[in-house]
Amino acid sequence: MTTTPLCRFCQNELNTTFVDLGMSPLCQTQIKPDQLNAMERFFPLHTYVCEHCWLVQLEEFVAPSEIFSADYPYFSSFSESWVQHAERYCELILSDYGLSKDSLIVELASNDGYLLQHFKNRGYEVLGIEPAVEASKAAEKKGIPSINRFFGRETAHWLVENFRKANLIVGNNVLAHVPDINDFVGGMKILLADDGLITMEFPHLLQLIDKNQFDTIYHEHFSYLSLAFVKQLFEHHEMKIIHVDELSTHGGSLRIYAAHADSTRQTSDAPTQILKGEEEFGLTRLARYEAFSERVQQTKRSILAFLISAREHGKKVVGYGAPGKGNTLLNYCGIRQDFLDFTVDLNPSKYGTYTPGTHIPILHPDQIREAKPDFLFILPWNLSKEIIGQTQYIRDWGGKWVTPIPNVRVWTDASSPVDWLPNQSG
Repeated sequence: MTTTPLCRFCQNELNTTFVDLGMSPLCQTQIKPDQLNAMERFFPLHTYVCEHCWLVQLEEFVAPSEIFSADYPYFSSFSESWVQHAERYCELILSDYGLSKDSLIVELASNDGYLLQHFKNRGYEVLGIEPAVEASKAAEKKGIPSINRFFGRETAHWLVENFRKANLIVGNNVLAHVPDINDFVGGMKILLADDGLITMEFPHLLQLIDKNQFDTIYHEHFSYLSLAFVKQLFEHHEMKIIHVDELSTHGGSLRIYAAHADSTRQTSDAPTQILKGEEEFGLTRLARYEAFSERVQQTKRSILAFLISAREHGKKVVGYGAPGKGNTLLNYCGIRQDFLDFTVDLNPSKYGTYTPGTHIPILHPDQIREAKPDFLFILPWNLSKEIIGQTQYIRDWGGKWVTPIPNVRVWTDASSPVDWLPNQSG
């Protein structure tokens, strides 16, 4: 007998499906050669929307301690554009929000120190909180002090007792990764200094729906966030959102700026304008959520039609990247080596392994030159221009790039993608 899941924020019953992507393995794992014949665990990728607070969410089938285990393979510094984004953020904060040199800057989910290094290099005291062992070790090698533990109220009390309250708390793409979202935000309330500032970046649910980014749904992402929901969340924990930036990262993100509810920091007009945009888009109406599934199914059919057509016309297709979103797409669409000969990745820890579920080999990027594919299928589509810039050499043999989201597009350069149509061979 199944039980109705409850909203992780307001405990309302979840009765409305957002999209059901079937069963999928943990997306940030790789299969080693000696594991190819072993049983893999698959879990539901069934997302619901709460009709009370409008939080889109997955049930928690796997504990964060298992997902972010010792061999968690993601390192932020492998993306040059993401490191540059972090440095621009550092310059903006220091320019517009003026931290004194005795400020303590704490990043939650600090990974390999990709962001805190920029503050440290400017003479600020920094501290990273990172649950993944290898990522925190990589940060320590850069001279970034890192605490290897999960964040919540208990850790926040420990930090205040052993260090001090934080003047700036940073969290990039972490708010969606925590199953107990009340414990996490409640912890920030405890850790934040009286005049302190919180900034959090997260992919915007509006963009996920509008741009058909269904592959960003995977087991690491417990929640899919609108500003309307996040405003409720922070107000519930006696904090207020004072400003919001709209960002292009991860296919369209928001960066919120928050402070204690009684803070004297002034509130800008930006939150009101974005909330108005969400309302007009339909994020407080069930119809907007209920229409998403059919679009996702249409996209799956188009992706498979392209790959089938490419094979039937004798074209060679290889992948670029082995990100979490790519593994969602591969498993949902049933794409294996019958369609992609292999994929490549910049992360050396992935070489010689295979994608979970679909068992596509992950190789060194040099293998692209060896294979000379007709199409390079870009799985981390949010980095498509960066990847196209790095792989211009495929044009030497007439190669082209393909991105699957929001729909199948073929690129001959970094600026002019063309929508693929079923009667095309490429």
